[in-house]
Amino acid sequence: MSTETKVREPTRSPAKTEHFDVLIVGAGISGVGGAYHLQQQCPDKSFVVLEQLDNFGGTWWSHRYPGIRSDSDLYTFGYRFKPWTSAPIASAEEILKYMGEVIEENDLSRHIRYSHTITHAEWSSKDNLWTLEAVRKDTGETVHFTAGFLWMCQGYYRQQKGYTPQWEGMADFKGQIVHPQEWPEDLAYKGKKVIVIGSGATAATLVPAIAGDVDHVTLLQRSPTYFVPGKNADELADTLRQLQIDETWVHEIVRRKRLFDQDAFTKLAVEHPDAVRAELLAGVRAFLPEDMVEKHFSPSYRPWRQRIAFVPDGDLFQGVIAGKASVVTDEIVRFTPKGILLKSGQELEADIIVSATGFNLNVLGDIDFVVDGKPLVFGDTVTYRGMMFTGVPNMVWVFGYFRASWTLRADLIGDFVCRMLKHMADKGAKKVEVALRPQDKDMPLSTWIDPENFNPGYLMRGMHLLPRRGDKPEWQHSQDYWREKDELPLIDLDDQAFRYS
Repeated sequence: MSTETKVREPTRSPAKTEHFDVLIVGAGISGVGGAYHLQQQCPDKSFVVLEQLDNFGGTWWSHRYPGIRSDSDLYTFGYRFKPWTSAPIASAEEILKYMGEVIEENDLSRHIRYSHTITHAEWSSKDNLWTLEAVRKDTGETVHFTAGFLWMCQGYYRQQKGYTPQWEGMADFKGQIVHPQEWPEDLAYKGKKVIVIGSGATAATLVPAIAGDVDHVTLLQRSPTYFVPGKNADELADTLRQLQIDETWVHEIVRRKRLFDQDAFTKLAVEHPDAVRAELLAGVRAFLPEDMVEKHFSPSYRPWRQRIAFVPDGDLFQGVIAGKASVVTDEIVRFTPKGILLKSGQELEADIIVSATGFNLNVLGDIDFVVDGKPLVFGDTVTYRGMMFTGVPNMVWVFGYFRASWTLRADLIGDFVCRMLKHMADKGAKKVEVALRPQDKDMPLSTWIDPENFNPGYLMRGMHLLPRRGDKPEWQHSQDYWREKDELPLIDLDDQAFRYS
């Protein structure tokens, strides 16, 4: 299936309201997976997927900067039901092709409506329905939907605009300032001097992707981050294929092995952070001299307090060694007409400055939510396992893992939603919401996630937008796939935390 394939439905009268049992918001990795699970496990349910972009894929469709690729391996980032058959780290094009095959093989395209921006969502307990208003970008028409259940798969950041800090003197710079999330298709960077501000996965991807074409590219970071260089291949998968093992089994075996190794690594990072730090830095030393590793690639924080980016074949470091790229660790004082003045007094000259500085947290897709006539203040709710929220009926939100692949949780929540829908049908219930139980009455509440354990900038900037968590497992987003894969399927849907009517 071509990644250009999209559904175009005829213009409808604005007065017409379509009804579906389930409405899925977003046709990215979570929404497409949700549509698959719903079709497979609840074939009696009608559903629609509304996507604001012009195509499926979410991040992999909207981000167009050079070299964009996954920072999670596709054996775990891919769906559990669809074998991944290529290299573990994949380009956006490869991921879109894979998702397109899922849509085509399962006839999901008939359920997806592209170019639909949802502006308003209102729940009525009188009718036990969500009513949604959306604007079609292709026609400008306002359309309306009702749904018994809302499945939020829209992600967690604002697609249209990335996060760029406001530095003094930005208006003085004579060149171009670009955020990777808004990369112009006609950006002429060949033969130019480029500065990439940032130290995360985007910067580590972008720098080697353009290093061969630019005059020089400088990665400018305030502080170092951890990287894992390695071969973009899986020896176990290659061996199993040599033995002519069926791809379904190759996918499952390699997936389990990778998950086992990731679990061990995560536990080791918590229990023996110094040993993990030494191992990570040794991987970088295989490419770069000691003084460079010490200055530019030795973070001050313990491993896994932020995501660790995989660098396939050490391409970032190879660009540095070849002299086409360099790394500067310093603080920005201000922008100048020619580039950036640093705290050290050094001025970096550039024709183009790329601010790979993260994104803006956007927890409910910029949708105006109302519950029984009252505006929803999402930050005032308490989360049930990071997917349901007190005072918000008939809604589940997919928020994936930080230390494991996003899709692992999307698959688990797909099972949960389908089980919940069947349970509601068995009970004859039209409404379900979560509420604190009597034993939770005096439970202390805190932020969505503990910043001592995980503290990337986008979360710290937007923590007030997220629901609160309690001190009990039911009222937290645990971020632990290895625990949740066993716990979520065993959730007692008749627990006091669930209220049906």
